[in-house]
Order: sequence, then structure tokens, then C-alpha cells
Amino acid sequence: QKKIFSCWRWDGSQSNRFKQAFCLTKIPSLRKLKDPVSGKRLFLNIFRNVKRLLFLALFAAAFTSVTVSQAFTDSNLPIVIINTDNGVPIIDDPRVMASMKIIFRGEGERNYVTDQNNPLFLNYDGRIDIELRGSSSQDRAKRQYGFTTLMADGLTNNNVELLGLPEENDWILNGMVFDPALLRDYLCYNLSRAIGEYASRTVYCELIVNGDYRGLYLLQEKIKADDNRVDVTKIEKGDNSLPKVTGGYITKADKTTGGDPVAWTMKSWSGATVDFIHELPKPENVTLNQNDYIHNRFTDLEIAAVTGDASFSGGWPSIIDITSFINYMIIAELSSNADSYQYSTFFHQDRNGRLRAGPVWDNDLTFGNDLFFWGYDRSKTNVWQFANGDNEGPSFWRNLFFDDRFRCQLSKRWNELIQPGQPLNPSVLDSFINQTVANISEAVARNDAKWGNTGSFSQRIFELKNFLTDRIPWISGNLGSYGECTGTYIPSLVISAINYHPADSPLYPDNDDMEFIGITNTGNEDVAADGLYFAGTGFVFQFPAGSVIGAGESVFLAGDFAVFRTLNGFMPFGRFSRSLSNKSEDLVLCDAFGNIVDRVQYSDSAPWPDADGNGYYLKLVSEELDNNDPANWIASDAIVTSAAFPESLPDVRFYPNPVRDNLTIENGFAVDRVSVYDIYGRQLTTVYPEDTICLIDMSDLPAGIYLLIIEAGTSVTTGKIIKY
Repeated sequence: QKKIFSCWRWDGSQSNRFKQAFCLTKIPSLRKLKDPVSGKRLFLNIFRNVKRLLFLALFAAAFTSVTVSQAFTDSNLPIVIINTDNGVPIIDDPRVMASMKIIFRGEGERNYVTDQNNPLFLNYDGRIDIELRGSSSQDRAKRQYGFTTLMADGLTNNNVELLGLPEENDWILNGMVFDPALLRDYLCYNLSRAIGEYASRTVYCELIVNGDYRGLYLLQEKIKADDNRVDVTKIEKGDNSLPKVTGGYITKADKTTGGDPVAWTMKSWSGATVDFIHELPKPENVTLNQNDYIHNRFTDLEIAAVTGDASFSGGWPSIIDITSFINYMIIAELSSNADSYQYSTFFHQDRNGRLRAGPVWDNDLTFGNDLFFWGYDRSKTNVWQFANGDNEGPSFWRNLFFDDRFRCQLSKRWNELIQPGQPLNPSVLDSFINQTVANISEAVARNDAKWGNTGSFSQRIFELKNFLTDRIPWISGNLGSYGECTGTYIPSLVISAINYHPADSPLYPDNDDMEFIGITNTGNEDVAADGLYFAGTGFVFQFPAGSVIGAGESVFLAGDFAVFRTLNGFMPFGRFSRSLSNKSEDLVLCDAFGNIVDRVQYSDSAPWPDADGNGYYLKLVSEELDNNDPANWIASDAIVTSAAFPESLPDVRFYPNPVRDNLTIENGFAVDRVSVYDIYGRQLTTVYPEDTICLIDMSDLPAGIYLLIIEAGTSVTTGKIIKY
């Protein structure tokens, strides 16, 4: 076995299989292998046969030496117990049926295996289907699992919250089989979220399968389209024309496993092939139009990056959400991820949105760790992984890095994140690692005993910390200056109105159509809005080329053009994709290079004013105040106007109010139009006065509140009329 394994140090690529096969022919006990075909085919057949023998030998050794059951009674971590129906083994395909219980008494409490029959301490008790997951990890004795939570019928998906993670039905039990420190994925996912990107949420647990203790695992979210995961529109088969064909998509650069076909390929800077695979829509569901659309987005990025096109119309700043690409590179390079860019590299795009990098995934070959037993040693402190001569990924990564405008933004962002108190500051990182180690040390000892792991856990953590000690200064010293992108001009635009949950209306059964956002130019100069966009996913809008927001002007983005016009008496500036969250949303208005122009994260709960489905919207009291402070907002039902400082009609009067029959409108000069609307936005009557005084007959209207809009040129006066 030792001789066979010594031949296994090369990777499994086609170019190295001959080396492996030739090595195997030097083993005396294998020289008797016969094959009528000579030459390379002989070597390959030897390789295939011995590969099977090797796996059998390894598995036999593993299950006889290190999988001996050990007493496991309690833990400071949640305990997951899975029992398959009739005790059948869990395989790669098909999934098998099982029952699962999660024992969790609460934070800081100790959990006991004996609690598995006490419903008071069960976070989950129900049906699942489960399979093995991963590719190379399936060659290890400790396995990784993917499972779906099901209803009692064993067929219907059951969206549930597990251990505080947002409800869903697709989950992963990550065994961290290639990570001796058992925290690299956990660290990278948490850091990615800390710097503002979604990454799979994780909870440490200990696992028992069919009565066998399996060690320390991470319960984590699977990457998929969901409001609480990758928040993009779920594209359907019929979405083949604009704007629906624009998203949402989840695509990855990766190796093919499980039979998923390659959608297209791209070249790395050195000419190597990079395979792209559809995640959303699924490969079996993607249409030709959808494939062509998202493929062309990557092609456009590739061309713009190699030509250095940084224009706001067609250049790379108009194609990608720059902040997401920068954040992805920061996590990939901080950790020196040997697989980044080439494998397990996800991208996503929401409908009408920009192409975004992430979420980060599969971060075990990081912080100096690699597949050493296969002869790899690539995670270094002094290399850029996007230019390492091996797993570089598509060429646009390197070309973006060497574009001075992109690199300046990358350097600026990096230097922000390593400041005291920031997520990538060495002291903050050290503290986070220490807290994690304290949480899992007890379970690590059991895990190591189970799988026969040798060496000191504290030494593994020491080496990881030493890696960071060298890596952070190296990155800082090799990124270059960010002086040219400091002091960037930020236009004086303020988010000043948010109608996130309009009241129900019989006229507009889809109340999302009544949503709007107001943006006010508080300055004395016009603002060129070219390249401005709302970053992220969920709420998506990009200002078209040539857009201008006048001094003192408010522009409104609406859920529906016609509905907004009917309700407010003028056309909105644009229409956003999807709808605002009824609970909370982080609205981030950025310039083309990702610099934040304005940011508001509203909520439907205190201390934010109550504008949740009751006919009110959030209105900023003054554009001079901090609009991210809830105290500076009110719940308002006032009529919105396109002027930040409305130019009202002089000396306009309307009386009597309340009114029973005739309403009189009087002004110093003739007005163009007078309109009356009900509270649902329905236009009831419009008159075009020929004099400075006009009458509107309201005698036939039922008692209630009405909206009056009086227009003369660019001036507008609005008011509420009470009819009795």
C-alpha cells in the first residue's frame, strides 16, 4: 500500500496519469499485470485498475483502524443525529430517506445525546433525504453530506429554521475533511459577511449517523436563489426576452462533477481553459437565449477588461458590481485560496442588475493549507492567486487587477478593512480565531481521536496565525497606492422618501406597484447620474447614460410607471426591478466605481416610524440630517413632488374645507389644470379653468378625504379636501 500511495503524489490530470501509471509499473507485485495493448494505453489501464485497488485498500484500512466507535454523550455544541431508514448506507446517488434530530438547549448550554427523545430540547425532529456530496472529499473516510428537510409525507420540501439559520430546505453538513484546523471555511464565510457580502451561514455541530459518531461538522446553507441567501430573481424557462432574460443567474467557474455539462469555456491569462457551469437556471432547464445572454455578459467583461475600457457605457464599470469583485478578491487573496478563480468561484446577477462575484465557497485550501499528500503546496504568503501560473481563472481577473482604476479601488478598500476595529485588522482577526478555537476545541479533540488525526491542534492554529502575520503586510506592500481614488467627488444626492409597503388597495391588488423611492439633489448644481446604481441584489436600478438630476430636484423611482403617475400626478424618473422588502432593506446608492453616494437601511420595526402597510411612507424631515438615523424620518401621507423645495403657486386658495357641494379654487392668475383624486389614487375629475377662479362640484362624491392637485406651468400645489 505504501508503494502504491507513493505513486499517488501527482494530481489526476491527463498529463500526470502517465507518470502515475509508469510509477505503478515499477512495483514488483504489479509487473504481472497483462494487457494485449501496449504503450500509453497499457499504462492507463494499469492506472485505472490500481486506482480501484488503492481506494479499496484505503477504505478497508480506514474502516478497520480509525472508525472504531467511541463513547459520545454530550457536547457544548449542537448535536445532530441522523438515522437512515433501515440503516442503509448514505451514498452519492440516489438520495436515501432518513430521520434527523438536532439537540440544542440554547446558547451557552450543554447538550446531551439522551435529550434526543425530549421535544423541549429538539431544534428539529423530522424527515430528510440525504446524500454524499463533494468530489475529491468522497475519497476520504470522513464524508460530507447534503440533505433536504421534508414534511412528514417524505416528499414535500419543508422550509425550516435550523439552529437560527433562516428557513430553507436545502442544507449541507461540511466535514472540513481537507482542513486540519477545522475552521478555514468558517473563518472565510464569516469574514465575507463582515465586509458586506452574503456568504453561507454556518453553525458548528457534532454528528452521529446510524449510531456512529462522525465528528465535528459545519451545518451550513447551500448556495441557491432565496431572499435570505443569494437574493436574485428565480428565472423561469419562459424568461427569454428583455427584461426578464437579464436574470437572475447563478453561474460558477468549476470542475464538472455529477454530470453537469460545461456551459461555455474561457481562457486564463496563460491560456488554460476555465469551465463555466450553470447553477441557476439548472443546466437541464437553461434555454438558448438565457445561456447566450449570461455568456455574453462574461464575454463583454473579458473584452472590456483586456482593452481597459472603463467607460460608464459599455466599459467594465457598467458591467460589474465593482465592490463585489473587490470583496471577492480580498477574501481570496487574504486566505491565498489555491482554488479561487478557477474552481468553486461563483457569480450571480439579479434581473436588470450588474454581474456580481461570489458568494465565496470551498475555502479549505487556504492560509497555507493544501493537498500536501498529493504533492501540492500552492497557498503561499507571497503570491497573487489570480496570477500564480496555475489556477488563475479567467483572464479578466488579472486584467482588472492591472487596470489602475480598479486596482486603486481595491487598494483603498483593503486599507480600509485592515484599520483598527475593522474585520481584517490583525487584532480583530486574532480575537475572532481565538473565540472560534475556544468554542470548538473540545469537539476537535473528539474529532481527531475518531479519525486518527495526529499533531497538535494548537500548533495548527499557531501556523494559521503565522500565515496571516506574513500575508497581510505582503498584500499591503504589493497593492500599490490608493491616493488617486481618495477624495473622490461624491454628488450631493440623498435618499429622502421610501414607500416600502403601501396599504392594500382594491384598485391595485399588487400593492408593490405603488412603491417608490425619492432621491433629492440637495446641492446647487446639476448632478450627472451616469453610472450611478443601487448595489447588491433584491432592489435593482441603474441610472441610464446621460441621466441628470437638477439642482434642488427630487427624482422618484417607482414600482410601476402608470400607477405612480396616477397617484402622484407626474411621471417617475425610472422603474426599479423587483420590489422593496416589507421588513428591512439596505439601500446602497453607488457611483460607477462602487463609492457609496448614500446609504439607508430602513426597518419596519422601532425606532423607525410606522409606515408598514398603513398608507404612510417614510419621509426624511430634512435633507440636511443623517438619513440613516430613524429619528430623522417621519411616517407621512403627504403628496410627493418632483421638486425638493417645491415652487408653490402664489396666493392659491381653495375653500370651503370641509366642503359639501362646490369647492372654489382661487388664484392670482389662471391655472392650467385642477384634478381631484380619491385616496386610492383614482382620478375622479379634472377641469381646465379659463379664469382665476373656478368651481368643482363635489356634491355627488361620498364623504371622505380627497386629494386636490393644482398645476400652473412647473408649479404645483396639492392639498387634502374633506368631503362631508
